[in-house]
Amino acid sequence: MTTMESLIGLVNRIQRACTVLGDYGGDDNNTFSSLWEALPSVAVVGGQSSGKSSVLESIVGRDFLPRGSGIVTRRPLVLQLHKLEGGSQEYAEFLHLPRRKFTDFSLVRQEIQDETDRVTGKTKQISPIPIHLSIYSPNVVNLTLIDLPGLTKVAVEGQPESIVQEIETMVRSYVEKPNSIILAISPANQDIATSDAIKLAREVDPTGERTFGVLTKLDLMDKGTNALDVLEGRSYRLQHPWVGIVNRSQADINKNVDMIIARRKEREYFANSPDYGHLANKMGSEYLAKLLSQHLESVIRARIPSITSLINKSIEELELELDHLGRPIALDAGAQLYTILELCRAFERIFKEHLDGGRPGGDRIYNVFDNQLPAALRKLPLDRHLSLQNVRKVVSESDGYQPHLIAPEQGYRRLIDGALNYFRGPAEASVDAVHFVLKELVRKSIAETQELKRFPTFQAELAAAAYQALERFREEGKKTTLRLVDMESSYLTVEFFRRLPQEVEKAENPAASNSDRYAEGHFRRIGSNVSSYIGLVSDTLKNTIPKAVVYCQVRQAKQSLLNHFYTQIGKKEGKQLLQMLDEDPAMMERRQQCAKRLELYKAARDEIDSVSFN
Repeated sequence: MTTMESLIGLVNRIQRACTVLGDYGGDDNNTFSSLWEALPSVAVVGGQSSGKSSVLESIVGRDFLPRGSGIVTRRPLVLQLHKLEGGSQEYAEFLHLPRRKFTDFSLVRQEIQDETDRVTGKTKQISPIPIHLSIYSPNVVNLTLIDLPGLTKVAVEGQPESIVQEIETMVRSYVEKPNSIILAISPANQDIATSDAIKLAREVDPTGERTFGVLTKLDLMDKGTNALDVLEGRSYRLQHPWVGIVNRSQADINKNVDMIIARRKEREYFANSPDYGHLANKMGSEYLAKLLSQHLESVIRARIPSITSLINKSIEELELELDHLGRPIALDAGAQLYTILELCRAFERIFKEHLDGGRPGGDRIYNVFDNQLPAALRKLPLDRHLSLQNVRKVVSESDGYQPHLIAPEQGYRRLIDGALNYFRGPAEASVDAVHFVLKELVRKSIAETQELKRFPTFQAELAAAAYQALERFREEGKKTTLRLVDMESSYLTVEFFRRLPQEVEKAENPAASNSDRYAEGHFRRIGSNVSSYIGLVSDTLKNTIPKAVVYCQVRQAKQSLLNHFYTQIGKKEGKQLLQMLDEDPAMMERRQQCAKRLELYKAARDEIDSVSFN
């Protein structure tokens, strides 16, 4: 195989692989689109009944395209020709039927028709969704040709009025690409000035650098006329030479004349023509195929550096994504257990970063202690509890039938116990608030642990285990904080109350004090003393409740969140471990896509490196 054939064959293989893998979808479709567009291909453009199908069949050497009047090509046909060694059997493959080889080309024609109808229905509608067909034959040159619907000026019956613009828009989307080579087909028996193909080519390629002009139906021109002005570039000059084609006649088509015979007849026509004999060696479908192939080779040579750069960039991106997606799950139980432990460690690392400040969220725990708890303590109904009316009621009930002699100790204790009982609510609320924050951080940490994304089942089990652990920590936190409140009730600070009688004696004489014992001022003083004591206790609890919450919940979450989970995992067998690592099917599909694409790119890079440019 020559260097030219190697280059063009390589491009064909890359284009086909890009098409196959691009159909899977995914985030890097743009990369595949960029690679496809970086590779040159030949777009076949012409008006309806201009002879496009005959030109393509002449290049292929096979009768395989649907025929008929009006619009026949209703979907783009991406035709990739792959040259085989001499003596090899010809066959065709469709992208949508990857495991079926067609050796009967009449069945290829029928499948093109059927696949068109599957998308457009049995109407004259069009669709931009391409049909991909590869033909392998020793009688072709390596080429990628795109057969497009024929341009038209008028909608026929069964077509919407917009069909004219729809076809032109579709054709433009192919020929506007800078790497697209335009094969403009025009019939010789019509004025070249009215050619739809030339008109469009002039608009998208005004310099003519990408356009090859093909003149068909030379044998159908009026007697005494010829197309030399066009073929020799006097009527409309292009950068590349015009090529004349003589298609099979309708009679030949009806008789199923072999394409090889048709090529021979075409050669004989030009060789014996008094008008075109001097151009015979530059006319015909065989020459056109070689001309396009040679031009493709020169374009590919110029594009090789940019193609190589794009391939290398794509390889790096795919390898990075495969690392991110992780390796396939091993069947060995030990390796599975190792994978699970690594996933847990990755989650715990992110969870601790949230708590310690490396990631947002941990500051919400401090907000509970610095704002929510003090605010809850300030809102306690202590004013109502220590109102004059309630103090008198509680003290009187505490005295019973025997009034207190000096200080109403039982009244003090009941008032203090009643006030301290209100502190249980803020204590429990602090525990619950921190529990909520920790649960939210677990949820966020699982979502942010990229390694877990491929294992939805394990995510659920990990979350359940973490939530269960947090629930245990919450229960312990509640017990501890309520114990702090209960401790304040169980033993009052004696020194505070020892000062009270002394302060009374300093403030008033005993006689006045005894006379005022059941007066309003006496009860106000009791309420004030209790309020002062409760204030001291509140300051204490404001400091100790956060310590208890952090010790019982936050610290435990950092140190032993998954300890029980680890114990349970250690008891599981290989089958159970594999069930836990039930991978997300979408992630498995994604890894397979990336692996196939990576294989494609590396093979393409190796082939490019192996091709000699000397």
